[in-house]
Amino acid sequence: MNLEAYYSGHAEALALEIAQLKRKGNALVIAQIALFVLFVAFIILYTVVSWGWPLLACSALSLVGYAVVRRIDGLNSDRLQRKTDLRQVYLHELASLAGDFSAFDAGGHYADARHEYTFDLDVFGAESLFQRMNRTITSGGSDCLADRLSRLDYVVGRAEALAELAAKDAWRADFIALGQQRRLDTEEVMRAVMLMRETRIPGFALNGGMRILAWVAIVGCLGAFVAASLDMADWNLPIWWVILQFGLVFLFTSGTLKRVGGVVDRLHEQMATYIKVVRHIADETFVSALNADDSRTLREAIDSFAQLEQILGGLDRRGNILGLFFADGLAWSDFFLLRRFALWQRDYAGKMGDWLDAVSRVDARVSMATFSYNHPEARPAEVLTDSREVVCEARGLFHPFLGAKAVRNDFSIVDHHYYIITGANMAGKSTFLRAVGINYILAMNGMPVFADGYRVSIFHLFSSMRTTDDLAHGISYFNAELLRLQQLLQFCHDHRPTLIILDEILKGTNSLDKLNGSRMFLEAISRLDVTGIIATHDLELSKMQSERFHNYCFEIELGADVTYSYKITPGVARNQNATYLLRRILETQ
Repeated sequence: MNLEAYYSGHAEALALEIAQLKRKGNALVIAQIALFVLFVAFIILYTVVSWGWPLLACSALSLVGYAVVRRIDGLNSDRLQRKTDLRQVYLHELASLAGDFSAFDAGGHYADARHEYTFDLDVFGAESLFQRMNRTITSGGSDCLADRLSRLDYVVGRAEALAELAAKDAWRADFIALGQQRRLDTEEVMRAVMLMRETRIPGFALNGGMRILAWVAIVGCLGAFVAASLDMADWNLPIWWVILQFGLVFLFTSGTLKRVGGVVDRLHEQMATYIKVVRHIADETFVSALNADDSRTLREAIDSFAQLEQILGGLDRRGNILGLFFADGLAWSDFFLLRRFALWQRDYAGKMGDWLDAVSRVDARVSMATFSYNHPEARPAEVLTDSREVVCEARGLFHPFLGAKAVRNDFSIVDHHYYIITGANMAGKSTFLRAVGINYILAMNGMPVFADGYRVSIFHLFSSMRTTDDLAHGISYFNAELLRLQQLLQFCHDHRPTLIILDEILKGTNSLDKLNGSRMFLEAISRLDVTGIIATHDLELSKMQSERFHNYCFEIELGADVTYSYKITPGVARNQNATYLLRRILETQ
């Protein structure tokens, strides 16, 4: 499939629909104005001419017509907003195919220089794996996606769940469109739910006898009005009845409802969108176990979210004091609102956390599935779940960020073996190391990998490629390297088996000291349950070649210009380019 044509085709089709809906909306606005003017005109005519009931009938019809057209206009506006949001989704995907990911959060706040591998492998930050993948519409989904990329926990069935979602391209687009207006703050919702759980509700709210008393009082009030209208009682009776009911209901419920309203005041808009998200997931049929389980879980949540939205609406309407007087005085509105909240608190508040987690999981999977869909060149990985050794066999492996210009390489990693990779600057060593690491992250998350064939076992991963100093805390570059290697050693002791990916050990010291230190470190680490790939410019380190140490290189050709093949081959690099390139720069000055 030509993805660019697919996304642009949908965007163009939606643009036509949006234009039609806007024209319809303009016509509906004109119709509303005309009907309202007719309504006023008929009323005025009724007062100046003696046509009687025909004019009243026409004014009534005009008012009904206005209400109907206004309703149609509201539905048209809702549809217009949905189509606009959906078109924005396709436009963002088109931009991402062109390398523009600015519409998506880069996840910079998840970056951690001390993490085992995410900092070195460009998992978070601008142009990172996270930003290229992230389509989340909830903060919980974003956190879940970041957690998936930061913890290599292989889950059986996740690959099937992602493949199923990847095939539901229209459903995914509709899902992502729900978050175009505002991103749902899962943490804020969860904090409010926790406070709502802890809010103390008076015991009478759930008392069955009190409910019966409320209905008796309401019927009695209605009876008092009927009796007064039939001259069977004085009008003071229903008036004082209403005043007394309002006073009692307001007195015993307003304090609690004010506390509840203070907690949930910011949730109304979010809850309306959350209900749409929950329905979108719950209404879809899934086959894979993970998706089906979350969909089934959220079917149970629909009634809870709908009730909570009604409660929020009731709390909003309490701001109309005159309306509140009649609602409480005639129908005990605040009592029944408090009772609905108490029932919701008792039956549902404790389950909200699980439901929000289910939404977050699906949200993260949608992002991962969209990334898979956008990269048809990627292939499913074969994960060896029973192996307890480091195994990685790749054919045509390449880095996902490079796209069509990527050079593919074959490479195999054997347990407890070490691969010393040499080569000139810019020859491809670091990119290759990152390609090994980032494809392993994808495989452990059940996602397709960027290789023609990929067979891998489950192991831990630690990298040291981008050590930085910290002058604010008095940590020099060399000291930062030592601290990173110390962290690596501790990690390898605690997590077995482990693959380590190192780029230039001890860059911050002189050549001889670096060589001796690197040899000592590799000899020590080779006694642990560790496998390693080490890139270096130090050709002397390649002399460690033995039964478990192997030399590979990225060779270049020096002639009139530097030729880079970006192909990994057995052996030690012969050519370096630093002096050659520097000489050319000096010659041009």
